[in-house]
Amino acid sequence: MFLADCQARLAFDLLANTWNAVVLWSLRHGPRRPADLRAEIGGISQKVLTETLRRLESNGLVDRRAYAEAPPRVEYGLTDLGRSLVEPIGALGAWAFEHADEVLAARDRADGLSP
Repeated sequence: MFLADCQARLAFDLLANTWNAVVLWSLRHGPRRPADLRAEIGGISQKVLTETLRRLESNGLVDRRAYAEAPPRVEYGLTDLGRSLVEPIGALGAWAFEHADEVLAARDRADGLSP
């Protein structure tokens, strides 16, 4: 299990990039414009957001919709495949909420910052 060609590693690789999960989670309620995503997420640069959206689109998790308007408008939304990851991302987030203090305490111990 989890060998180099294991399909589960594909999912781990997708979620290994912090911004992938954050952007997918931010799109769970419907399509959003990049500026809205950036404002909601915070701490993500325009360049990193664009790279993340392109990566998610190339993996079939996000759709890009361009509208022929002046000024041009672009929105990103989850595909069915992307929506299928919302529940696992939520479960991982719930785990983190429940256990973050334990993980941080272990880090401090490993760094010699606490007994």
